[in-house]
Amino acid sequence: MNARIVQISVSRGGVPKTAVPMARVTTEGLEGDAQRDREHHGGPERAVCLYSIEAIERLQAEGHSIAPGSIGENVTVEGLDWSALVPGDHLLLGDHVLVQVTRYTSPCVNIQGSFKDGEFGRVSQKRHPGWSRVYARVLVEGTIRRADPVRRLDEIRAAELTAAASR
Repeated sequence: MNARIVQISVSRGGVPKTAVPMARVTTEGLEGDAQRDREHHGGPERAVCLYSIEAIERLQAEGHSIAPGSIGENVTVEGLDWSALVPGDHLLLGDHVLVQVTRYTSPCVNIQGSFKDGEFGRVSQKRHPGWSRVYARVLVEGTIRRADPVRRLDEIRAAELTAAASR
């Protein structure tokens, strides 16, 4: 299966984030999206939060009420080997938006409503490797839309795209 964007989500601050059909992505994040807690969320190194629909569906099968956007991700993707995604990896969202994974997110009490018995630690990378959302920095800005392709790029191809965008 080819990887693609399943949902793009924004909010005025906090969770859940709600679906939008498209969004402009800048080095500061998605236009129309805000964070209540700028100490722990947002900024250039945490501009975009991504998660996997396959992980969401497996969590739902465990009885959790999680849904795309409910735990704060901006971009929900389908078709990536999520557990193999690590900081440093590059993803091309649509045809132009290039992001680099910077870190795994730390789950917090604000997302407990999406989990059975409030067990928000279920998406902790330390406790459950491969189940965390990830943060990414934006290397090339642009607009993304629901159903856009998502491609994992090697470092050389990512550098070429970054250089081409800066010309």
